[in-house]
Amino acid sequence: MTHTVPPGNPEAPTTPAATAPGPAASASGHDTAADRGLPAALKRRVPKYADLAPLMQFKKPEFSRAARLRRASTIWDLRDMAKRRTPQAPFDYTDGAAEAEISLRRARQAFLDIEFRPGVLRDVSSIDLSTDILGGPSRLPVGIAPTGFTRMMQSEGEYAGSRAAEAAGIPYTLSTMGTASIEDVAAAAPRGRNWFQLYLWTDRERSLELIQRAAAAGNDTLMVTVDTAVAGARLRDVRNGMTIPPALTLKTVLDASYRPAWWFNFLTHEPLTFASLSRYTGTVADLINSMFDPTLTYADLGWLRETWKGKLVVKGIQTVDDARKVVDHGADGIVLSNHGGRQLDRAPIPFHLLPEVSAALKADRSDAAIILDTGIMSGADIIAALALGADFTLIGRAYLYGLMAGGRAGVDRALQILEKDMERTMALLGVSRVAELTPEHVRILRT
Repeated sequence: MTHTVPPGNPEAPTTPAATAPGPAASASGHDTAADRGLPAALKRRVPKYADLAPLMQFKKPEFSRAARLRRASTIWDLRDMAKRRTPQAPFDYTDGAAEAEISLRRARQAFLDIEFRPGVLRDVSSIDLSTDILGGPSRLPVGIAPTGFTRMMQSEGEYAGSRAAEAAGIPYTLSTMGTASIEDVAAAAPRGRNWFQLYLWTDRERSLELIQRAAAAGNDTLMVTVDTAVAGARLRDVRNGMTIPPALTLKTVLDASYRPAWWFNFLTHEPLTFASLSRYTGTVADLINSMFDPTLTYADLGWLRETWKGKLVVKGIQTVDDARKVVDHGADGIVLSNHGGRQLDRAPIPFHLLPEVSAALKADRSDAAIILDTGIMSGADIIAALALGADFTLIGRAYLYGLMAGGRAGVDRALQILEKDMERTMALLGVSRVAELTPEHVRILRT
C-alpha cells in the first residue's frame, strides 16, 4: 500500500527508519526518540556555565532606610513600614478614625468600586500632571493636607512635610494643631507654597492673631475647618490612653522597647510645641474640645472673608447645600472632606458626593475650586477624583505613613509613588493632561 505524505509536514516520517524507536539520549547530548523532529530550542541539554553566569546576580543585602524606602511600591507598603517603626499610640492616632471607623473604610472602598474607561490610539508619550489651584501653580494635582501633632508621628514632622512639598512643587498646609510654628515652617520651606489651616476659637482675638501671623509669613491661602464642633469619638486613642505629649506608662515603655529609634528621636529633640499655643498636657479629645468653637456659624465665615485678604477655602463640606452656601458667603474653594472619618462616623463619602457638588456649582456658574480628601491611597484614586469633577486633592494619612516610615525621605517616597501612579494611570487612560480628564473616564460601580 502506498502512503501519501503532505509536503512540508516536518513531523511526518521520511524513511521507515525514522519511525523506529532509538536509544535514550546520552550525557553527550544525543537526541532521544522523543526529541527528534523538535526545534533546537526545545531539546534538553546540559547547561553551560557561559549560559548560567549572566543569571547569577547575587547582590549584597541592603538594610538601610533608603533601601527599604526604595522597595516600597505602594502607600500600603509605607504603611507597613510605619507600623513597624512607630509606637502604637501615635501610629493609631494617624491610622484610626472615629467610632467603628465605618466612614474611613467606605471612603477607601469608594475608590475601589469604580471602573476606568480608557481611550486608545492617543499620543501619551508625554504626561503633564501640572495644574493651577487657587491662583497658583502646582506641579502635581495633589497637596499635603493639614495634620495635627505631626512631630509626634516622627521627629521631623512638619519640617519634613513642608520641605518635601516644596521640592515636589505642591502646596503644603500647616494645621493650627501642628507641632511647628507658622514662622518656622515658612523658614524651613521659603520657596514653597504654604497654606494655613485654621480652627476658629471662641476667643476671636487669638484667631485673628493666627490669621495675621499666617499672612505675615507669606501664606497665600487660609483653610478654615468647619466639621469639628466637638471632637469625634476616636476610640483607638481612648484605648491607647493617648495624651499630648505621650506619657511614659508601663505600656508605652514596653512598646518603646521594640521601637527604640522613635523614642530616641522623640526624647532628644525639642518638646512638642504648637502653632497656636506653647505647651499643653492632656488627652487629645480634651485639647480639641478646649479649642474648637461649637457656636461657629455663617456669620463667622463672613467675618473671616472680610479679615483674610488671600484665598479662603472651607474644609469639611459634606452636602451640596453647604457647598453652595459657603461659596455664596465668599469662599474661593471648598474641601469635600469628612475629616478622614475622624469626626462623624457614617458621614457622607466625599468621592460619592463629588459629582453632585461639581454639577451644582457649574449650574450656579461658580468658579470656586473643588478640592477632595479622605480615602486617597494611590495615584489612581487622585486621577479618578479629578475625572469626576475635583480640581485638586489633598493627602493626609498617605504622606504621614511615609513620614513615619522614613522621615523626609519617606515623604519624598510617598509623593514619588503617587506621581508614578498618576502618570501610569493617565497614559493607560489615553490622557496626557489633567484638563483632558472627564467623567467619561470613570464609572462608579453600583453594588
